[in-house]
Amino acid sequence: MTALRRGMPWHVYLLECADGTLYCGITRNVQRRLAQHNGDIPGGARYTAGRRPSRLLASRACTHKGAALKLEMAVKARPSAKKLDFLQKMPPDAVELCHVEF
Repeated sequence: MTALRRGMPWHVYLLECADGTLYCGITRNVQRRLAQHNGDIPGGARYTAGRRPSRLLASRACTHKGAALKLEMAVKARPSAKKLDFLQKMPPDAVELCHVEF
């Protein structure tokens, strides 16, 4: 792993698909991942493949993968109507601690 890659933050992102459904995931490069989901480059998820185009609603940076995975699980545990609000309103220090209630 290169030093540059080690220093790159992980991001939890939330997409809105063309059919109005939401998709949450993690990545180190949000723009590349969005291009994958939209079929511009290979590697998108099956879920978004049939629901293109997708648009980015929000993303939050985490310093390590473990924190990003915990935050992703917390977002996915919420009802669709509350996912965006939860991700946007989470205080920055809470993202790193990921002490979230399910």
